[in-house]
Amino acid sequence: MASKPGIVTDWPWKHLGSRFKYIVLAPWVVDSMYTASKMMIRSTLRESDSRDISWDDETRMYLIILPFLWSRIIHAQIWTSYSRFRTAKAKNRIIDKPIEFEQVDRESNWDDNIIFMGVIFYSSYKWVLTAAKLNSPIPFWRTDGVVMTILLHMGPVEFLYYWFHRALHHHFLYSRYHSHHHSSIVTEPVTSVIHPFGEHIIYFLLFAIPILTVIFTGTASVVAVGGYIIYIDFMNYLGHCNFELVTISYVFNIFPFLKYIFYTPSFHSLHHTQFRTNYSLFMPIYDLIYGTMDTSSDELYDTSLRRRDEQPEVVHLSHATTLDSVYHLRLGVASLASRPYNPSTKWYLMFAWPLTYMWKVLFGYTNSFVGERNTFNGRLNIQTWVVPKYAYQYKLTSQREKINVLIENAILEAEKAGVKVISLGLLNQDEELNNNGKVYLEKHSTLKIRIVDGSSLTVALVVNHIIKIIPHGTNQVIMRGKFTKVAYTVALILCQKGSQVVVTNMDEFEKLNLKLKAMMMEATSLTLDISSNLILPTTSNHAHSQVWLVGDGFSDEDQTNAPAGTFFVPFSQIPPWIGNLKNMRKDCVYFNTPAMTVPSTIKNIHSCEDWLPRRVMSASRICGIIHAMENWDSHECDSDSLLTLEDVEKVWVASLRHGFRPSIAPV
Repeated sequence: MASKPGIVTDWPWKHLGSRFKYIVLAPWVVDSMYTASKMMIRSTLRESDSRDISWDDETRMYLIILPFLWSRIIHAQIWTSYSRFRTAKAKNRIIDKPIEFEQVDRESNWDDNIIFMGVIFYSSYKWVLTAAKLNSPIPFWRTDGVVMTILLHMGPVEFLYYWFHRALHHHFLYSRYHSHHHSSIVTEPVTSVIHPFGEHIIYFLLFAIPILTVIFTGTASVVAVGGYIIYIDFMNYLGHCNFELVTISYVFNIFPFLKYIFYTPSFHSLHHTQFRTNYSLFMPIYDLIYGTMDTSSDELYDTSLRRRDEQPEVVHLSHATTLDSVYHLRLGVASLASRPYNPSTKWYLMFAWPLTYMWKVLFGYTNSFVGERNTFNGRLNIQTWVVPKYAYQYKLTSQREKINVLIENAILEAEKAGVKVISLGLLNQDEELNNNGKVYLEKHSTLKIRIVDGSSLTVALVVNHIIKIIPHGTNQVIMRGKFTKVAYTVALILCQKGSQVVVTNMDEFEKLNLKLKAMMMEATSLTLDISSNLILPTTSNHAHSQVWLVGDGFSDEDQTNAPAGTFFVPFSQIPPWIGNLKNMRKDCVYFNTPAMTVPSTIKNIHSCEDWLPRRVMSASRICGIIHAMENWDSHECDSDSLLTLEDVEKVWVASLRHGFRPSIAPV
């Protein structure tokens, strides 16, 4: 919001919130659907005759408004996703400053301008067509109308916009209106439409000049009207995308006049950093004429063209979880990505199922891609790469070889790029899949890159979590689910600290008991038989155990049988209940997977990592950062290798020293 909001700042439907604001269009949408069904019935029954043709043509124009609005939304999303992909890799990036959650929240109402246009189109189309006396369908192309649209834009629209924009930078109007737009120094495509409602009214009146002119002169066409709106959107998004799209510099050298007719993203980015230059809409010639062109425009453009992809020191390898989790990736829908993923709350994503399955098909033909970039202390470059697979595919035997190839290729690509550490997130470190990454070391024994699964920090967080939440007067925890290297080590440390670990299954108990004894033999610092703290449950100790450590395989039945007030603490990479949230009990407390809040020195965080809160990272992701910061030269990715208490303490102390703090808030 502007520093001193003026009148007509808020959108009329602001009180409806982001979830219900589209209700504004509901009457027209319902009416258009009713009209469409009526037309289909009439067509089927062959009842229409020549007297109905004009009515049908008018109705077809009415029906096309909704698909056109949807196309504008899709256009904006394509630009946002592509821009975030390009800026994460850094090639041709213009401004290096970070984007934070505050900017994403401020720009989350970017679609208000589309609702506004929908209201105007729906409410005025009949009046406009009647006033213009258009009794025949608008043609797809009409040369005189297209030429008139171009000339009117280059003349009145660009000229009036330039001077209106300069007026908005007067301190009176700037503080009340335009400062809201300039709150974003590093722009994203949708930043282009983040303005107070009053500004949008003026912009609409400006852009309506060519549209209404061709309509009232009888020269309108689909290309002249629809194409003009698409052109405005395209150029707006282009100017705010923060990377250079046109990388063929000799085009402007051969045709120098083009740089005064078409602006570049670097040209407009200077307006957001310098404020008093480059006021033009899309044609810099007006800045040239009135002496407001920034003298460094050409230099910044050339600098952006020379920029190459950044080479990160740390790479975190993640993947999609459920089918609709792709919308929660940083490259997905910005407003969804900025909030913790909850598969049960975004019911409206079911209407996007064609796109959802399209992404599923495309994922089958792509390699790992860069999804996010961050910096730590201004010197450590971090990237998150996404393996194009879903969580359920990691459980399919037929997919394991393909997934391992994708992970292996990602590791080799990172090795070639000079990456120091790659951390395996979520199921990329699954024991059944790749033995926590050991298979890659066996296949490529000369790897210089360190592979980290984050198990040491995961253990440290789980143990710390248990110590903080265990009820006073009790020292007992129950372990359920699939036992992993993390589970064995957690049990060892808890037993060593005097806590009783209850295992409810005899086979699991015997396996864990043998594992503990083997670990005791290797851990020379242990002098007592701590396996006595590993017990089978009885009716009494089972009933009083309020802390449950759970992993993969923790069933709904186990959840149902837990006593009221139970604390469920996951030691797995994915919460066991994430796929069936409706069975979560209200009389129990659920905690997130092992994670830590990141220090303020980690920049450019504006998306949530899966289901974790804002500015919280998973243990595996942080462990990779810690390995790089401490310059440790060992791998941590073998399910057969034992984690000692010293290993756990080492990474725990290092993480705290670098500013990370445990995240222990309940879900």
